[in-house]
Amino acid sequence: MRRSVLAVFLAAAAAVIVGGLIALSSAGTFDKTESDASAVSTSPATRTATVTTESSRTPSPSAVLPTARTVYVFPIRGCKASASQSHHDYPASDIFADKGCSFVSPVDGRVDEVIRVDSWAPKTNVGRDRGGLSVSVVGVDGVRYYGSHLSAIGNGVRPGLRVRAGQVLGSIGNTGSARVTPSHLHFGISWPTAAGKWWIRRGSVSPQAYLNAWRDERQLSPVPAVAKARRAYGTDHGCRSYC
Repeated sequence: MRRSVLAVFLAAAAAVIVGGLIALSSAGTFDKTESDASAVSTSPATRTATVTTESSRTPSPSAVLPTARTVYVFPIRGCKASASQSHHDYPASDIFADKGCSFVSPVDGRVDEVIRVDSWAPKTNVGRDRGGLSVSVVGVDGVRYYGSHLSAIGNGVRPGLRVRAGQVLGSIGNTGSARVTPSHLHFGISWPTAAGKWWIRRGSVSPQAYLNAWRDERQLSPVPAVAKARRAYGTDHGCRSYC
């Protein structure tokens, strides 16, 4: 009889102990045990889940996720720069700065297009070649940001690369039609388009107000203006200048 009572008592105690471990697990013991188990597990599904979790905690610069609030920065970093308050023929800004200064992404986003070959010739002055070396980014806000006349493009900068606001994309220069002018960054804002529609992608909305704001560290979004310009543009009938 005493043995039966003792057996019941030990079983109940075991249940309490197990219950205690389960309770502790919610405070971290279980996570540690699960992690230790996955370290020796041969299950591909378990290994994948572990890697995914670690990546989400410490994302690499090329695998960042969109931020909850869009942050804008001036597209030239570490140098004195003077942005033109007007532009010939179409909306854009020429931001004059010393050759070699850093062109940075003005917003979190994804690299859209990279042109590493300067094909511009002064005799033909074809519009699609005027930018020389260039990089464009489609921001998490849905706007396309274009910088051209670069002297160099950053290593690893390629279409599809996720970037942060302020991340270096290239260096200021005078390639393309800027070959005969002081070094500067041609900066254009537009809506995203299919590749090849350079007459939209070079600049469709005047960026001056936004550049002035970002330089003063004020957060001004071009999203409403870009949406309005896209509606007003209507059907795309092709090149309108420098064709």
